[in-house]
Amino acid sequence: MNDLLIGGVFLATFVGINIGGSSTGVAFGPAIGANAVTRVGAGVLMSVSAIIGGWTVGRNVVTTVGNDIVAAPVFSLSAGFVVLACIGMTLLVANVLGIPTSTSMVAVGAMVGMGIGSVGVKWEVLVRIARWWIVAPVIAFGTAAAIGRWKYDEIAARVGVTEPTTSPVTLDWTDGKPRLQVADGATRSDVVSTVLLLVIACYMGFSAGASNVANAVAPLVGSGVVSLDIALLVAVGAISFGAFTIARRTMATVGSDLTDLPMTAAVVVAVIGATITTGLSYLGIPASLALSTVTAIIGLGWGRAQRGKSRVAPSPPATREETVRCEKPPSYAVHPSAVTLFRGSMVARVLAVWMIAPLAAGTAALALTVSVL
Repeated sequence: MNDLLIGGVFLATFVGINIGGSSTGVAFGPAIGANAVTRVGAGVLMSVSAIIGGWTVGRNVVTTVGNDIVAAPVFSLSAGFVVLACIGMTLLVANVLGIPTSTSMVAVGAMVGMGIGSVGVKWEVLVRIARWWIVAPVIAFGTAAAIGRWKYDEIAARVGVTEPTTSPVTLDWTDGKPRLQVADGATRSDVVSTVLLLVIACYMGFSAGASNVANAVAPLVGSGVVSLDIALLVAVGAISFGAFTIARRTMATVGSDLTDLPMTAAVVVAVIGATITTGLSYLGIPASLALSTVTAIIGLGWGRAQRGKSRVAPSPPATREETVRCEKPPSYAVHPSAVTLFRGSMVARVLAVWMIAPLAAGTAALALTVSVL
C-alpha cells in the first residue's frame, strides 16, 4: 500500500507538472508575445498566482472531482492510480504537441472511465458539469462578440494597450529583495501596458490554479489516503515546477501561433476567460480556462467582422501592425474580418484536441480499470 501511495503521489506530481506547462502558456502566452515578461518571470508569477488560486477557490473543485463524480464516496487507491496515469499520459501528449489542452475535461473523462469500469458514476453530477462545459464557451463567445460588435472601438480609444517592443519593466534582485527597474527610454504607455498585461496574466494564473489543482490530486483525495491540504501543496508545487520547465512550447503557441490579436483585444479575452473560469471554480465546477479564452477570441473576431460589414466608416485597426491607438495611419482597404483576428487552422487544431483528449483519457481509464482492477 505504501508503494502504491508513493506511486500515486509521483503520478500526481507528474500530472501537476504537465498542468503547469499547459496553464502557463494560456495565462502568460500573450504577455510573452508582447515582450512584457521573460519566461522566468512568467514562471515566478504563475507559481504565486496558482498557489493562491489553488489554496482558496480550488478546494471546491477538488471536492467535486474527487468525491462527487463516482458513485462511491471513497474509491480504492489503485483506482486513483489508474486515473492519474491516464490524465498524465494524455496531458503529456498534448504538451509534446504544444497544444494547451483542457486539463479539467481530461481529468473528468478519466474519472468517468474509472467509475464506469468499477463503482459507477453519478450521472446527474456529470450532466451538471457537462452542461456548464457547453454554457461557459457560449457565454464567452457571446460576451466577446458583443464587445467586438459594439464596445471594442470605445475601449480601444480610451484604454488601448500598446505592445512594447522591448521589456520596459524588469524585476531586479538587490540584496535579496525584489525591485522593479524601468528601462531607459520606456514611455509611460509602455509601462502602463506592461503592468496591465501582467496583472491580467496573474489573474488568469489564479483562475488556472483554482480550476486545475483538482486535476492533479482529486483522485488521491477521493481515495481517502491523502488529506486535502497536503494534496493541494503537492499540486501547486508541481504546477510551479511545470511553469518553469515545460511551459515554453505552449507559451509560444498561445503567444504567437494562435492569434494575431492586438494587446487590447488580448486583455479583453483574458478577462472574459478568467472571470468565467473563476466563477465556475467557486461553484465547484471543473472548468476549462483555455476553452473559454479561445472561444472568446473567436467571438471577438466574429463581432469585429460583423461591425466591419455593417458600417461604412472604418473600424480601428485589428492587427499588431496597425496599433490600437492609431499612432500611425492604418490601411482601411478592407474591414477587419474574423480571419485577421485569429488563425483558423490553429484554432481548429486546438478544438480537435479538446474533444479527443477527454474521450481518450476516459477510454484508457475504463480499459485499465476493467483489465487491472
